[in-house]
Amino acid sequence: MPTTTELEQVVDLDRYPLLAPETEAYRQAVREARAQLEAIGAAEITGFLSVSGVEELLDDAKALAPRAHRSAGQATAYLEVPDFSLPEDHPRLTWGTYSLEAVAYDLMPKASLLRRLYEWQPVTDFIAAILDRGPLYPYADPFGALNLAVMAQGDELQWHFDQTDFVVSLAIQSADHGGDFDVAPRIRSADDECYDAVAELLNGVHDAVVTLPMTAGTLLIFEGRHSLHRVSPIAGATVRLVGLLAYDTKPGTMGSDVLRQSRYGRTVAFADPPEAWPA
Repeated sequence: MPTTTELEQVVDLDRYPLLAPETEAYRQAVREARAQLEAIGAAEITGFLSVSGVEELLDDAKALAPRAHRSAGQATAYLEVPDFSLPEDHPRLTWGTYSLEAVAYDLMPKASLLRRLYEWQPVTDFIAAILDRGPLYPYADPFGALNLAVMAQGDELQWHFDQTDFVVSLAIQSADHGGDFDVAPRIRSADDECYDAVAELLNGVHDAVVTLPMTAGTLLIFEGRHSLHRVSPIAGATVRLVGLLAYDTKPGTMGSDVLRQSRYGRTVAFADPPEAWPA
C-alpha cells in the first residue's frame, strides 16, 4: 500500500505545495485556478501529477480497467426522463449518444494508488480552497465516490449538463484522437434555461465552445450545472483513462439505485473490494 511519502511523490509538490497551504506558492496556485473558474467555469491544473506519478497512476488504472462496466445508449442533455409533451425540436427532447465504461469505487482495492490519492486529505483541501465553498466531503456513495472512466475507439459522452455543482477529474491517459473536453461555459443560468442558445449548440453551432484537451497529469475542476459539455468521440488504439473524484459540500450524499443500475450494472455494493472481477 502506498505510504504518505509515496503519495507526496505522485503530486508535483514543487508546483502545487499541497502540504504547505500557508505559502505564497500555494495561494498563487489557488488564485490562478479560481480565476479560470470565474472566466470559463473550469480550472485546468496542468502538471498536477509528477512525471513519475503519471506513470504510476497509469499502471494502477490499467490494472483497474478490466473491472469496468460498460453503459451505452441515448440520452438528452438534461439527464432526465423527458417530457414528451414538449415540441419535438425542443432541447429537452434532443438526444445524443453515450458509450463508456466505468470502474466503481467499491471495486477499487484499498491499495490502489488512485483510491489512495482520492482519500488523501491534502488533495481534498486543495480542491476545497479553489472552489471556496467551505469544507468538502468525500461523496458517501460506495459506487460513485470515485470512478475510473475507460473510453476506447468509438466511445463518447453526449452534450449534457451536470446535476451537481462541480465535477473533479484527473487525466491519466489521453486517446490518440478525440476524447477532448468540449464546453460552452455558462450557457444557461439558475434563472434562465436559454433554450435558444442550447438548441443552437445541439444543432451543431459551436461558436461558444471551448476545447480543453485532457492531457495526462491534469486535474480539472469543472462547474457543469450551467455549462453544456461533452467528451468528443474517441479514435485510435489508445484508451482514454480519467479518474472522476466526487465530493460534496455536505456529508452523506448518496446516488440513486436507478443511476447505479444504469452506470454500474448493479445496486448492491461490495463491503470490501473483491480480489478479482467478476467476484
